Amino acid sequence: MSTTTAHSAATISLSLSLPPRRRILTPNLPFAPPLRSPLSISKWAVKALSPVSQSPASSTAIDVDGLVGFLYEDLPHLFDEKGIDRTAYDDRVKFRDPITRHDSISGYLFNIGMLKRLFGPQFQLHWVKQTGPYEITTRWTMVMKFVLLPWNPELIFTGTSVMGINPETGKFCSHVDYWDSIKNNDYFSVEGLLDVFKQLRIYKTPDLETPKYLILRRAADYEVRKYSPFAVVETEGDKLSGSAGFNNVAGYIFGKNATAEKISMTTPVFTETTDSEMSKVAIQIVLPNEKDFDSLPNPNQEGVRLRKVEGGTVAALKFSGKQTEDVVIEKEKELRASLLRDGLVPEKGCLLARYNDPGRTWDFIMRNEVLIWLEEFSIDL
Repeated sequence: MSTTTAHSAATISLSLSLPPRRRILTPNLPFAPPLRSPLSISKWAVKALSPVSQSPASSTAIDVDGLVGFLYEDLPHLFDEKGIDRTAYDDRVKFRDPITRHDSISGYLFNIGMLKRLFGPQFQLHWVKQTGPYEITTRWTMVMKFVLLPWNPELIFTGTSVMGINPETGKFCSHVDYWDSIKNNDYFSVEGLLDVFKQLRIYKTPDLETPKYLILRRAADYEVRKYSPFAVVETEGDKLSGSAGFNNVAGYIFGKNATAEKISMTTPVFTETTDSEMSKVAIQIVLPNEKDFDSLPNPNQEGVRLRKVEGGTVAALKFSGKQTEDVVIEKEKELRASLLRDGLVPEKGCLLARYNDPGRTWDFIMRNEVLIWLEEFSIDL
């Protein structure tokens, strides 16, 4: 759980506002962990922030399995009207993340309420498990809009929370957040502060439908996403950064199809290659999710085809500026090297996602992404 993470962004927001397919997930692939994994930090988290020991001696029996089940039920209500159950926490519970600390349940709940009003966070709980005699670890994703800035940048945090249990009360007495995107998670982390500010840059994303995905992890230089299945209309292209074939696939959604049906525009436009040499390229427009694939009208232009993308896990590197072929190839190499560094298995080829109309968008605010499908990925770590 990461309400302290959210509180960090809230603290910065207030200071700024003041005047002077693809494959099935498998459970065993390693991902580059934070500087300390939940297991290696467990003694520190509870020993440093809790008055109790990790030793089970001289304490009453604690139903840790029951607390795990409780968190599965309770944490999804973190930012909704119901809220979390404060009675599960000691009054003097200790909260820490890389750039925030506070020491009471009342302060913690006040910040949750403020974040609900200002940011509307979206919180996704991935799993909860016991990681010590008096310790439970959760993994989560949190996305929120920084509405106090005109361009409403997205702040994305993924990570783990290590929660210590007081054996005398059976309640949570400590909560420490660890972000996937930084190495130094100790308070106060300058790296953590810079990580927040880095996310405030301007990217213009059009108000159009996009393929649905869930962010599983946000590393320092890329995201891991799980895409739901989606459909595309595609034809042969010339190169990743090229536009050859675009008029043909755009023609399909503008009515050049068997029933002359006009279909809503979406974003991004993809160009995809599936081989290491990037010798064959397809250019694609994503079709709206509401459209049933089997009921889509057939293309009436030669070389234009419909295809259903199975979805799956992909790594994405975001960048702005002009998408020249040299830049795209360099970004692909950068992303692939990062994935190999972190023990992931990238497939051959890549996609370039272009979200903006180049004739109507300044280069420095364009949202572009290079994406590489992953052979397998586990969020179990």
